[in-house]
Amino acid sequence: MKNSSPFRDDKDGAFDVSKWLLEKKGFLPVPMIITEPAVGYGAGVGLMFFSQSIAEAAANAKATGHVTPPDIYGVVLAATENGTKFGGGGAMLSFLDDRWRYRGGVARMDVHLDFYGLGDRFGENFKMGYKLDGWISSQQAMYRLGNSNNFLAARWMYIDTKSSFDSARPILADKAFATRSSGLGVSFEHDSRNNIFTPSTGVLGAFDTLFYSKEIGSDENFQSYRAHMFAYTPLGSSFVLAGRLDGRAARGDVPFYQLPYIDMRGVPAMRYQDENVALGEVEGRWNVTDRWGLIGFVGVGHTWGKTSFDDTSSKWSKGVGFRYELARLLGLWMGMDYAWGPDKEQAFYIQVGNAWR
Repeated sequence: MKNSSPFRDDKDGAFDVSKWLLEKKGFLPVPMIITEPAVGYGAGVGLMFFSQSIAEAAANAKATGHVTPPDIYGVVLAATENGTKFGGGGAMLSFLDDRWRYRGGVARMDVHLDFYGLGDRFGENFKMGYKLDGWISSQQAMYRLGNSNNFLAARWMYIDTKSSFDSARPILADKAFATRSSGLGVSFEHDSRNNIFTPSTGVLGAFDTLFYSKEIGSDENFQSYRAHMFAYTPLGSSFVLAGRLDGRAARGDVPFYQLPYIDMRGVPAMRYQDENVALGEVEGRWNVTDRWGLIGFVGVGHTWGKTSFDDTSSKWSKGVGFRYELARLLGLWMGMDYAWGPDKEQAFYIQVGNAWR
């Protein structure tokens, strides 16, 4: 006998939001909990509008043979304990039988962070507080290659923000404090994962480029690059092993706040920056029961390039966590991770779906 509740699974009777998410369309409020160490604890709320339900999108996808996500529009407001505030809106759209996809948004931000780019010349872990106040826009159009899982994309990134420090501005080249950045680029993406939320098989790989130029509105000329791969493989019926490789680089007159940084759990955002960043992570998920799973992960990141960053040693992080299968029909797991980073840093993260972005 089927369970009539939209929050109970027909198979095991456990709490599950599959039916509610599958049939939901129209406006959907989404609460947010922020635990990023770089900005402190905070909260926010998002308001999403689905033009069709996920079930309707899946039915339409049968004609193309591709899993086509529904068109989604959204706005978000968030704030944290250190004074950071963020608000913006965006959309994810598909056109012409999912041959074309659009991903983009515009946001207003007032972000408070710490700058460590003077190395240890003023003492170990010396930092200077600063804030970025302004606008950011990210626009991307993607084109599917044949009937494959490969996409070519054209990108435009525009940032118009002012930086100000809590004390005297650090001694860097004036070009490092550029206010306006405008960059165009191309990307290639392959996605063979069996699930976009919490994959257990497949690969997501991409190569991204952005070329910032005065001819298209940028204060300075510079370039940024990223190549990354996330791979997932099952080992038996209850264990999934995943690996991540991620490399980022920047060249030219790069603003200090756009230098690549080590992006891993346990490492505060923007803490370890330089012209080049490489990192790797390994994660294992053991599904203890049909609904509950345990997570373990370890990663290492390395930065190198600019002489103003003296600490170029590799940075390790590790952690554990748990997951609950929140939506069985969608393969969506949710939970929490606790991570130990370098310099005795510790942090926890609320995770919805995959931890890697």
